[in-house]
Amino acid sequence: MLLHLLLSWLISALSIWIVAQIVPGFQVSGFATALWAAVVIALVNGTIGFILKILTFPLTLLTLGLFLLILNALLLKLSAAFVPGFSIRGFLPALIGSILITVLNWVLRSALM
Repeated sequence: MLLHLLLSWLISALSIWIVAQIVPGFQVSGFATALWAAVVIALVNGTIGFILKILTFPLTLLTLGLFLLILNALLLKLSAAFVPGFSIRGFLPALIGSILITVLNWVLRSALM
């Protein structure tokens, strides 16, 4: 159980670090910062994100789920505000970054777990 949690954390941090290398405007100062960013993103998604997803469910339903992309980008941008060395300049890098992080997490978890 603990090993699974540790591996998930490392995969998330690796995904964040890879996205920072690819997406202009998405910056992480190093892998240690990516590790902290993964923790903060998980906490923000588990608290504020959970509440916002419940409150915006009708809008998400109306847009056939596309609003979740916007909400995830906003939550990612909010997370960046709490981590020194992690910044996202603009909404488009946050949107692209959130999509890529999700895809990379899925691919890496499929390959490693």
